Amino acid sequence: MLIQVPKLLSKDQVAHCRHILESAEWIDGKVTAGYQSARAKNNIQLPENSEAAKVLGDIVLAALAKSNIFMSAALPLKIFPPLFNCYQGGHAFGVHVDNAIRQVPGTAVKVRTDLSMTLFFSEPEEYQGGELVIEDTYGTHSVKLPAGDMVIYPSSSLHRVTPVTDGQRLASFFWLQSMVASDEKRTLLYDMDMAIQNLSQGQEDNPAIVQLTGVYHNLLRQWAQT
Repeated sequence: MLIQVPKLLSKDQVAHCRHILESAEWIDGKVTAGYQSARAKNNIQLPENSEAAKVLGDIVLAALAKSNIFMSAALPLKIFPPLFNCYQGGHAFGVHVDNAIRQVPGTAVKVRTDLSMTLFFSEPEEYQGGELVIEDTYGTHSVKLPAGDMVIYPSSSLHRVTPVTDGQRLASFFWLQSMVASDEKRTLLYDMDMAIQNLSQGQEDNPAIVQLTGVYHNLLRQWAQT
């Protein structure tokens, strides 16, 4: 399942985040890559423990908590603290699969990476290239979203970032462990939840909607791991 979350951050929030990003110190992006990914990765990112990364991470996490689309699609159990990267001057990230397990630095917390997220801070017209290309059973998808928009996709997917040949691509990337490990089951729950929300507009007391809502929660009760 590949889901776009439009306007996760407002224009003012994007501008504030960009101001922090553009004045921050950057390091080689390979520091958070696994063995295979490090061979394909060429970008820069904020140090995980930097003050800028912590401030920006809090902004992103607060926005996620308010997003109905994100909560419905991801059913998050544990979220890895958001990271922030920059592609410029030919930077790219070759085809790879994200590490299955991530340990939160400085803690004993381990996160199974069920879903990956990329949140864009640069407008598409500000840079050339830099598409996030995701391969799944339905083909290849090229993603380049407006600033403030985010894409969610299975961490098991092969994906890459094409070379940025001009301009600067600023983004946040991170992973989460869902309460429902199966992408197929999460997709069914998301589709059902969206259908219930659409049907409920103006007829919340409809017995059929109440029944469907019960089915949704009973399925979630069976499939969720907490």
